[in-house]
Amino acid sequence: MRPLTFHLEAIETPTGRMLLVTDGEGCLRAADWQDHEDRMHQLIRRYYGANGVRLEEAPDPTAAGRALLAYFDGDLGAIDALPIATSTTDFQAAVWSALRRIPAGKTMSYGALATRLGRPNAARAVGHANGSNPISIVVPCHRLIGANAALTGYGGGIERKRWLLAHESALGRAPALAAGVAPT
Repeated sequence: MRPLTFHLEAIETPTGRMLLVTDGEGCLRAADWQDHEDRMHQLIRRYYGANGVRLEEAPDPTAAGRALLAYFDGDLGAIDALPIATSTTDFQAAVWSALRRIPAGKTMSYGALATRLGRPNAARAVGHANGSNPISIVVPCHRLIGANAALTGYGGGIERKRWLLAHESALGRAPALAAGVAPT
């Protein structure tokens, strides 16, 4: 079986260089920061197999790259309709779809998202699906917080999570940002 060919593009963001992986139809398949490139490749192998993907440099700037640059420039809605695709389980797909429905500037706990999905006892499973998300920002895993409103793990690092939430105004005032807690 021949590997899928995806395109790799790098964009400069206020939080560091970001790597984007898109397919021939323009769907975003992965997005992560360059300093977490190993994690991105690990997730690609998980979803497509050890030799399932061949990455080539994107010949031109992609729609995904333009949308993410617009997001970082303050147009938070620029990524809302961005097409994504990945090989995943039904449960992960449901979690990622629900994440995309959390508006910019809002946060939700893992338990609340599990309840929204009709599985109130699945907070840990939601956390695992969230941590397995290969498409940072567009599938906004940074918008999930702990039940006590504490910022919890984020593949790009807690400081980036804090920055993204502040960028989206989810953290409100500077004291809450400094404490690493989203107001309830």
